[in-house]
Amino acid sequence: MWQVQEQYVDVAPGVRLWTERRGAPDAPALLLVMGAQASALGWPEPLVDALAEHHHVIRYDHRDTGRSGRPFDEHPYPVADLARDAVAVLDGLGIERAHVVGLSLGGMLSQLVLADHPERVLSATLMGTCALSETPYVRQDGVSVPVAELPGIAPEILEMWARPVEDHGLEAELDRRVAHWRLLSGDQLPFDAAYFRELERSVIEHAGSYTESSAHARADSSGMLRTAELAANRVPVLVVSATAEPVFPLPHPQHLAQVVAGARLVEIPGMGHSLPPTVHGPLEKAILEHTLGV
Repeated sequence: MWQVQEQYVDVAPGVRLWTERRGAPDAPALLLVMGAQASALGWPEPLVDALAEHHHVIRYDHRDTGRSGRPFDEHPYPVADLARDAVAVLDGLGIERAHVVGLSLGGMLSQLVLADHPERVLSATLMGTCALSETPYVRQDGVSVPVAELPGIAPEILEMWARPVEDHGLEAELDRRVAHWRLLSGDQLPFDAAYFRELERSVIEHAGSYTESSAHARADSSGMLRTAELAANRVPVLVVSATAEPVFPLPHPQHLAQVVAGARLVEIPGMGHSLPPTVHGPLEKAILEHTLGV
């Protein structure tokens, strides 16, 4: 039986990231890339365990999250450096190639890895994200829609993001985070507040603090477009279409599947911008059918 292994990896001068591995060491590697300001524990334990039955699964804390270093305030970095970190994690763990699964900002970082280092990627699964491409979306009726005209983030989420985060203690912070997950989860599946409260409690215990960094929101996001590279892609790519997605709503996944050459689309009904237990089974099935079929 495999064991969970924790290890720190130096990804840049003065930048050390916490990593965790589980699954047979000789199984094909699978790298989980979480979203903005989210640590590795955003990937639910049951889903990670299910994937680890077939893969050597790696999850890690981004810079300025979890147990990783927090260099931004003294040494600001661009968002693109977070994609370089993903490759550096593979380097630090001695992994030549991996399946890459990215959620939200992690889906953008996975696109950067796919475009800039395709030789390191066995396959990619992208969810809850947008295309790093200027190519317009083509509707079913043949009409082209400029990227700037695709639907944006739900107003209630933008309003919550704009509010200053005040410190009223741990339980109040948990209340705030659960309210955030309620919005992110969409309105097509019942919301399990207790599940997300316990998830966030484990995230806070892992980090040792309930103070969140805003580093990723403040980081320079320029220079991330990869229109030509994605159009020339030759790596197997799966795009997950979440029907209740409120951050990058439909047709963002359809657009992504159009602009990444060879990509295929799978729909998970009811899924929003979160990973509640109700989507673990369908998501596990979709990912493993993709990775094991490569």
